[in-house]
Amino acid sequence: MGWKKARRRTATSAGLVGVVALVLAAPPSVGAEPRAGTAQLFGAAAAQQHASPAPPPPRLPRDFRGKGKWIVRDLDITVPFTWEGRDGDSQMTAGGPQYPIWFTNLIYHDTLYTLTYKWPGLNEHPCSRIPGFNLEALNQGFENARFVGPETLRRTPQRHVNHWRVGVVFPNLPPGNYPRVPLALGDIYVDEDNRGTFWQVLQFGVQNLYDPELDEWLVMDTFEHRPGTVTLPQRCEPPR
Repeated sequence: MGWKKARRRTATSAGLVGVVALVLAAPPSVGAEPRAGTAQLFGAAAAQQHASPAPPPPRLPRDFRGKGKWIVRDLDITVPFTWEGRDGDSQMTAGGPQYPIWFTNLIYHDTLYTLTYKWPGLNEHPCSRIPGFNLEALNQGFENARFVGPETLRRTPQRHVNHWRVGVVFPNLPPGNYPRVPLALGDIYVDEDNRGTFWQVLQFGVQNLYDPELDEWLVMDTFEHRPGTVTLPQRCEPPR
């Protein structure tokens, strides 16, 4: 899980880590409804606890391929989206040269890359690199995710999912009256029968700095557990 656009000046990577930085209070899940037994986290608080223990947290597989949509609601932009993994490397690609948004994020050979080709109002297009980050580091981050509850994504077909939340604040301080800054949040929806099948992710926070409302969605229509294609853009290759 993005890691979306890594910011050159903020040193914050996105897409799934934004789904790596990830806390701010997020709105209720769009297109999802809690199933029986799910504690209500919004509106009037309900203190009901889940009778059964939380399922294992999300875990992105080494090999997968899927297609869907990247949605930026406040800009009224929806573009095609692909997410693929091969031997532990992975790549997100949203849009293309004919769309108003076009970017790619990669975990490739233990480095996180982000290259934004097109974005409204953006004139700089560097390839950002964060070395020392790989699939294992991403999945370790998911280990600290909080289980929100089982939900149903109201689509065709409907998806029964487990909703997880990942967040980051700075600095990391104990409970109490301490100054702290909420950085980012990720809401992750994985198949209830397979924590390695990702159906939807909301990223909210500084990793979405290019978007005025700081939130972007990825919604998958397909997700298969077979090797995809991962290609490092020429612009991101180290100089020779």
